[in-house]
Amino acid sequence: MLYFPFSETTPNSTNQEDSLAGLGTKGRKFAGSIPYTPEHKVGQMSELDDFKTAINLSEFAASRGYALDRRESSRNSAVMRNPGNDDKIIIARNEATGAWMYFSVRDDRDNGTVIDFLQNRGGGSLGEVRKTLRAWLGSPRPVLQPTLFARDLVPVSRDRAAVLSAWERARACASLPYLTSRGLGPDVLALPRFEGCFRVDKRNNALFPHFDYDGLCGYEIKNKGFTGFAPGGEKGLWYSKTKPSDHWLVFTESAIDGYSFHVIHGGDGSRYMSTGGKLNTQQPALLRGAMEKMPESSIIILAFDLDEAGDRLAEEVKALCPAGRKVRRMLPDAGTGKDWNDMLKARLGLAGQQSLFLPVSY
Repeated sequence: MLYFPFSETTPNSTNQEDSLAGLGTKGRKFAGSIPYTPEHKVGQMSELDDFKTAINLSEFAASRGYALDRRESSRNSAVMRNPGNDDKIIIARNEATGAWMYFSVRDDRDNGTVIDFLQNRGGGSLGEVRKTLRAWLGSPRPVLQPTLFARDLVPVSRDRAAVLSAWERARACASLPYLTSRGLGPDVLALPRFEGCFRVDKRNNALFPHFDYDGLCGYEIKNKGFTGFAPGGEKGLWYSKTKPSDHWLVFTESAIDGYSFHVIHGGDGSRYMSTGGKLNTQQPALLRGAMEKMPESSIIILAFDLDEAGDRLAEEVKALCPAGRKVRRMLPDAGTGKDWNDMLKARLGLAGQQSLFLPVSY
């Protein structure tokens, strides 16, 4: 299960009331499966639309052999796997319509609503699909273990759904020549502190995920000569793994700088977070939440770039710091560059080397 070190709640709580408590009216609007009544049968198109919203697709998928992966799921997406055929699907809800939607990680063509899900898995003609889904809504449900499916999801925009899709199709990677050229070799990427903190897309771009209170909201994109952010995504915070014993919280402008700071300074008691550059409107609350989660005796390290933009960012974050936490501004050594990766490359003699990957943009 994903852990959010800037939130007081944990997504996908096994207590459904807890998981819905913070959603507000908008989030609870579509909670659970909508009762099916005769009024739903107003024309065939209306009936199809009703199927899309009335049927909890996660529950329906569980009845077809899929099981929820709680570690990878969040409040707005359910990751489900079918051990029988190794299929992996991501389920979400459309913020505009309330419809349940899915996509398969294994097949780009396999996506849509519960209707597509059933048709793509041998459900027959549209008429046969109607009969199956009518029976699902009109008959007692199969008794399923609650741990096999998500009882509800926070609705998301189409943009966020696209971000989820792109991230799930990216792959884990033990070594990437581009990152090696920046001093982050396989030994660094394999550190437990950074387990699962980046992936690689089909263009060989390095992706560093950002999260907000609702889950994955975007990702930094890095390659030789190119820095970008997920199309349609919004910056939250990238973060490393955390430990209860952590006493340093290190903020950087990029995920790569977080890795680099760790290589330079070491220490087992540091957690790292990246803003992905200057702050947007939602990041101050996330930053303050992250600092509040640290013990009062902890130290907040402002490791932003050695330039005017870095100084401004440091002042903004310092102003958000709650009482009882010490704040320290840390900068790369003079003459080594403006950020921590510059300093790392200078130490390793990599400053003039070229990456083996060409820059690829979206």
